[in-house]
Amino acid sequence: MFTDKLIERIIEMKNHCIVGIDPHYNIIPDHLKNQYLKGEEENAENLAELLYVFSKEIIDHIYDIVPAVKPQIAFFERYGSSGLRAFERVCGYAKRKGLFIIADVKRGDIGSTCEAYSHYYLGEGPGSLACDAITVNPYLGRDSIDPFIEKCINGDKGIFILVKTSNKSSVDIQDLTCDGKRIYEHAAEMVVSLGKGHKGARGYNPIGAVVGGTFREEGEKLRSIMKANYFLVPGYGAQGGSASDLPGYFNEDGLGSIINSSRGIIGAYLLYKYKRDYDEKSYGKAARRAALDMRDEINSHLEKNDKVAW
Repeated sequence: MFTDKLIERIIEMKNHCIVGIDPHYNIIPDHLKNQYLKGEEENAENLAELLYVFSKEIIDHIYDIVPAVKPQIAFFERYGSSGLRAFERVCGYAKRKGLFIIADVKRGDIGSTCEAYSHYYLGEGPGSLACDAITVNPYLGRDSIDPFIEKCINGDKGIFILVKTSNKSSVDIQDLTCDGKRIYEHAAEMVVSLGKGHKGARGYNPIGAVVGGTFREEGEKLRSIMKANYFLVPGYGAQGGSASDLPGYFNEDGLGSIINSSRGIIGAYLLYKYKRDYDEKSYGKAARRAALDMRDEINSHLEKNDKVAW
């Protein structure tokens, strides 16, 4: 089962943190832009190659210390078919380096459309990307998720359903009240229902939830509802989430969440904290240092709260 394998890797590395591969143009070092674009900023193929080279360097510096990466498709998709090929190359390279691939694609549709999405991202047949897990939007209801569930149960894959996202305006819809409960609570109950009967050896099922690290009280409430569902927690670092907010997102076994950081890792060389020791040409080394610092900070807070998984 996907979750059991993920937990094994987490414990092996003593690390609950994952790296978001969000190669925003402004994060990419100038020396790479000069090398690959050569003044042709509108050339989609060159831009896509730039994204791949940048992402590959990040992966080369973190693959042995984090269990998974979360490539965000939007930063690749914006460059059309060339960008999509770069996304596939990044996923393939990370997989060859032994990383779990959680594709941040937020898909959700009905019928055959959803089936096609599930085949591309989680399938193993011709043209499939064969990711380990993806993010899923539940807004269209149960039948928009069922094809992904089949891949989880029969294909050792995982999904993370959007429940309470990290952005400030998530309150616009997710915090509305219906039948005495917040919308995100109803979403959480659906996640619990979808995972019933599919627990792995560690007690977790492959139906996870996206729960933002920027809403501590809500995160802790959702942990009490979704005991057997793994959390993918965005919002750490650049969005304002801190390690001290996160222990309540974990169960008493010290498991239950993976914490994502994107800009704070891949753009670490731009941060004041790391500028003294790393320049733009050593952005990969800066990313590794930031990933190790994040690991140590989160582990320290978990230890203080007696939530240690190893």
